[in-house]
Amino acid sequence: MTGHKLTDWLPTTLKEVRLRGWDQLDVILFSGDAYVDHPSFGAAVIGRVLEAEGLKVAIVPQPNWQDDLRDFRKLGRPRLFFGITAGAMDSMVNRYTANRRIRHDDAYTPGGRAGQRPDYPTIVYAGILKRLWPDVPVIVGGIEASMRRLSHYDYWQDRLRPGILADCPADLLVYGMGEKPIREIARRMRQMPAGQVPHDVPQTACLLKDAGRHEGDLVLHSYGECLADRRKQALNFRRIEEESNCPQAARLLQETGGRWMAVNAPYPPLSTEELDAVYALPYTRLPHPKYNGKRIPAFEMIQFSVTLHRGCFGGCAFCTISAHQGKAVVSRSKQSVIEEVRRVTEMPGFKGYISDLGGPSANMYGMHPLRQEPCRRCKRPSCIHPQPCPNLCTDHRPLLDLYREADAQPGVKKSFIGSGVRYDLLLCRSGHPGWDEARREYARQLITRHVSGRLKVAPEHTSPAVLQLMRKPGFSQFRCFKQLFDEICQEAGLRQQIVPYFISSHPGCTDEDMAALAVETKDLRFRLEQVQDFTPTPMTLSTEMYYTGFDPYTLQPVQCARTPQQKLRQRMFFFWYLPENRRAILDVLRRLGRADLAGRLYGRHR
Repeated sequence: MTGHKLTDWLPTTLKEVRLRGWDQLDVILFSGDAYVDHPSFGAAVIGRVLEAEGLKVAIVPQPNWQDDLRDFRKLGRPRLFFGITAGAMDSMVNRYTANRRIRHDDAYTPGGRAGQRPDYPTIVYAGILKRLWPDVPVIVGGIEASMRRLSHYDYWQDRLRPGILADCPADLLVYGMGEKPIREIARRMRQMPAGQVPHDVPQTACLLKDAGRHEGDLVLHSYGECLADRRKQALNFRRIEEESNCPQAARLLQETGGRWMAVNAPYPPLSTEELDAVYALPYTRLPHPKYNGKRIPAFEMIQFSVTLHRGCFGGCAFCTISAHQGKAVVSRSKQSVIEEVRRVTEMPGFKGYISDLGGPSANMYGMHPLRQEPCRRCKRPSCIHPQPCPNLCTDHRPLLDLYREADAQPGVKKSFIGSGVRYDLLLCRSGHPGWDEARREYARQLITRHVSGRLKVAPEHTSPAVLQLMRKPGFSQFRCFKQLFDEICQEAGLRQQIVPYFISSHPGCTDEDMAALAVETKDLRFRLEQVQDFTPTPMTLSTEMYYTGFDPYTLQPVQCARTPQQKLRQRMFFFWYLPENRRAILDVLRRLGRADLAGRLYGRHR
């Protein structure tokens, strides 16, 4: 993978454009992230997809929005459109902690420097481009635009905001994974008069004066109605979530300030062959040379990893993966994965260890519906909660075969599984002898061959009521998995650890629930490390419960920790063992009348 030329990357400057002999670009992409030419970075993927269409494409990473705007001018006017993504994360999650404090670093910036993008880059970049080039179409996409396409709660401003196009002067929004819609948009625009944008492409949204009602459209409560009545925002969310992954989805309409936010139904997920083609595009897999070798933390995390699939059918209430990537799992072919493993072995600095063979959930590879017909009518947000769907294939054999093939490649000493593992999939009994035998074998292989001393899993909580709201399995399943993990480690003579992830202040969680969590984890001899305070992010079920105070599916009230004091009080239970927390925890338990929990945490001599 050495010996690259500058022209192996998409151009980022006028000089690089000229090196390719181009006089004008077709598409110019602006990104809030540094340019890493790797299939884990969305701007690189979209750039390469458009390049494969025969278009002249450039990327302007992290443009300066505070000077004379030369970064927005330097490549001139594109023939088709400007594209914008805020980056791989919502910009507000990227910049602020759960306590709304500014972070001191940015994993997607050279040197990890913070402050290289504005708040809401989607809005800021689009506003600048429209001022400079008012007649050139602007198309926005990425996680920030995707999750804010309809009315949504913004935690950092603590208010309900309209769909992002009400504040962002873009002509079109692409939501979800953008390969299919951006390809179709480009093909259409090549045939249309300059400056025109198609408004009927699936998986896109636009703001219209007249939406032109179609048969089958689903009209949501207006933004104004949602501002006045939080129950209506909750009702909207249920409809949006159900339609987001429905194979026969409706077009969604929401009136906003006298105009209509129109969200076209999504494309079907990519096929395996289509996903393979995306990963076969000519990525260098490296940061652009302009960074002169400066470390980009997000790249360092994934440079020797390989993604096996996209999508997640878990439907966790606080997670955006199924909302953005889709509920259907699309797996790459074994050949495609192995070809990428071989490319990784040729990368500079590779020492024989694949850091992750994974995906959104490590062990969903190759899992799919047994029959497609029931799925066409299904509106369940999760295929495994509260129980696994009987129509879901949960066979781990394709994944075991893939692990063995990857480990057999020349230059590979070992492959690790760094992605989170769904232990409920390892424990569910299907009644299919081959599948159940493969589950047990997968657990053995995972623990003995693919764990680098510590295995990440995410029970998230111990309370049955909170786990139900989270759409997570009961804590008894985690106890069963830990027992299995310990037994396998003991048989193999391994000293390995489970690293569990937990969340405090999730909607429905009380101080008493957190005290019970502290006791449960103490009983299991955990001193917790991987914990977080719940942060509301746009378009998740948990966020809607936090903002509206209702469960959108039942309209039952949901209690939430909202003030900094309430959040800190819940969080301290993670660290019950710290001497500085003991007195405060005992005071809370005394107030709750839970001397039993105090005794289990600190004993009789507390």
